[in-house]
Amino acid sequence: NGDVDSGLSTLSKIKIALLDAPDTKMNMEALELGVLLHVAAGDLDGFARNYAQLQPLLLSGQEDSQRTCLLLGLNLMCLLVENRLSEFHAEMELLTKEQASNAYISFPITLERQLMVGSYDEVLKAHLHIPDKSYAFFMDNLTLTVKDSIADCIEVSYQKMKLKDAMTMMKFATQDELLEYVKEARDDWIVDGEFLEFQPPPTKRQASDIPSKSLISQSLAYATELERII
Repeated sequence: NGDVDSGLSTLSKIKIALLDAPDTKMNMEALELGVLLHVAAGDLDGFARNYAQLQPLLLSGQEDSQRTCLLLGLNLMCLLVENRLSEFHAEMELLTKEQASNAYISFPITLERQLMVGSYDEVLKAHLHIPDKSYAFFMDNLTLTVKDSIADCIEVSYQKMKLKDAMTMMKFATQDELLEYVKEARDDWIVDGEFLEFQPPPTKRQASDIPSKSLISQSLAYATELERII
């Protein structure tokens, strides 16, 4: 964190200096570093500000950058995490065939397709083969979003579930991780010994009236479709 803070401080000074002596190439380099430093700092707003200034330079092709595909890919990851799917698809339309096939860019494109068909297992496994360490920040956020979607489906499909089954379904490595998630994000879930109990759905229909595996499949598909609409 100290290195990142120091880098951001130095970058601010460089940007101020460039105001007095504009240089497109140096300005592009500063913005690129700004994007990467804000990712390292876990600052989505800072990332968005720097990328908004950088994007016209990247797309113009006036200045060549070895980081172009990396930065375009990180922006797609950001749009995916924030569920800005219309913008995600609009950005895809601007890509060349060569860019779209680049590992930095094909990674978020594949993730988006997996989310759309409800292949949450594949999305959760994707953090094992990210194309660059800078993607880890976005994957952490996306993983939480996916776990939330699975949790939404579980609580309408079951009245209670064993902790170990919930761990497996939500891809938590330990029971402590699951309990921490429940404490922070699902305070209406009740931990009763080895079981999790969920609040009854608002309708009179009971979860037991519908085969649970069938309903959770439908719920996942519904959640995915809802993401497309939103």
